[in-house]
Amino acid sequence: MWFLGWKGESGFSASSTAEQVTQGIDGHGLTAIVTGATSGLGLETTRVFALRGVHVVMAVRSVESGTKVKETILKEIPSAKIDVMELDLCSMASVRKFASDYISSGRPLNILMYVLFDIDELFHNNAGVMATPFQLSQDNIEMQFATNHLSHFLLTNLLLETMKRTVRECKREGRIVILSSEAHRLPYQEGIRFDKINDESVYNSYYAYGQSKLANILHAKELTRRFKEGVEITANALHPGSIITNILRYHGYINAVANMVGKYLLKNVQQGAATQCYVALHPQVKGISGEYFMDSNKATPTHLANDSELAKKLWEFSVSLTNQK
Repeated sequence: MWFLGWKGESGFSASSTAEQVTQGIDGHGLTAIVTGATSGLGLETTRVFALRGVHVVMAVRSVESGTKVKETILKEIPSAKIDVMELDLCSMASVRKFASDYISSGRPLNILMYVLFDIDELFHNNAGVMATPFQLSQDNIEMQFATNHLSHFLLTNLLLETMKRTVRECKREGRIVILSSEAHRLPYQEGIRFDKINDESVYNSYYAYGQSKLANILHAKELTRRFKEGVEITANALHPGSIITNILRYHGYINAVANMVGKYLLKNVQQGAATQCYVALHPQVKGISGEYFMDSNKATPTHLANDSELAKKLWEFSVSLTNQK
């Protein structure tokens, strides 16, 4: 059980759950895309969004698994509006197809939320990844950077006009929510290794994960800088908290220790999904953009995460890797 219950400025704490931070919020009329929605934080976010009336589009690698999750949620919440669409974040072609299909469907888009995929779905069926052995994505880019940042970057750019149109038509603020991590504090020394992204000889799984999580925060900050005045869309990054999962399964000793102490010191999934649901739905966050959140409160990231020049350089680098004009 998570025992730290000190409340921050928002009135919520590390022990708050996703249901608690969205209590009383009416999400009817909102449409959200949630990646990684078949397990863990993504599944709980989908369930709570549906509970609050949000129309959720589950962006999942396995449509079969997504459909089963949808059916389970519908048993609990018969009024839930949920669609399932295929998206493999390991493949830019899949990202482009998803975006094209979504735009063709004519659906609005109020909330774009990026949640890590379950490690088993990712690495065994091959997708959001943490400290994995060196591997390349389908586009021959280091897996953690490609999956945790580049695919998010590409999908955001492809769907941004849809979000802008939705904001104009419904006159409600659009929100982009990106799951980062406190691991952004431990990237490579230079932050982003632009010239060595695919260099296996200097690859370190933990630093590479930190690099991808740093990229998440820089992405949100640069998006905010690029939003033109009058565009009511915000972009924020967050740390969900330390949660009991099998995400460290490739690091036996650490995973074993985490599982032993986890039930006493780590969050459960309901608590872990709170911050992302808070940032996506709560009226307290209206108009706030380019920030980093933790425990449903604003937090302070590292100096590298606040480096505007690094954010600009990452943007241009990401444009080149995703072959965008």
